[in-house]
Amino acid sequence: MSEILFLRHAETDMAGTFCGHSDPEVNARGLEQIIELVDRFRGDNISTIYTSDLRRAHTTAEAIAKSCGIQCQIRPALREIYFGEWEGLTWVEIEQKDKAYARRWLEEYPRLPAPGGETFQDFERRVLSEVELLSAKVQGQRMAVVTHAGVLRTVLCSLNGCREEDAWRQSKPYCAIVRHAVVSPLPMLQAEVQV
Repeated sequence: MSEILFLRHAETDMAGTFCGHSDPEVNARGLEQIIELVDRFRGDNISTIYTSDLRRAHTTAEAIAKSCGIQCQIRPALREIYFGEWEGLTWVEIEQKDKAYARRWLEEYPRLPAPGGETFQDFERRVLSEVELLSAKVQGQRMAVVTHAGVLRTVLCSLNGCREEDAWRQSKPYCAIVRHAVVSPLPMLQAEVQV
């Protein structure tokens, strides 16, 4: 059976902000999470590892790749959604900056992007196109894909029909795992949360 393991990256000091395309390093707690993650996958026969080009994902992927004795391959399409003017801000800061737009964004999500940010439709199209490409490459093996919470939520909702609130809950923990069994004609997903 072909399987893709979608993993959220380890923790950074930007936890609690709209991190998006911001590029922080993994923090001390994140390094501990990576050690736990590597132990979890020891002997799991991962054949290939793909990663977002952002440091938090790449650092997480490199550790897994090293423990598996393989190289990781960078895929910029696996990035988180771009939050434009909200990059690096907390929700409190966003509300202070423009309370009316913040309220409107909550009411119209996912149709309304952050100011100057990527639309959810463009983000979803980018992610699903990448998942389709990776699904064609896995061919009877187990692949790891280290990426971001928004990508995991898109996989859960778009391919598994998961409710938005359940997808948020399952993708929120750092190093969360979504197991994606690639079968014909439709992919099947099972979510497993790693805290």
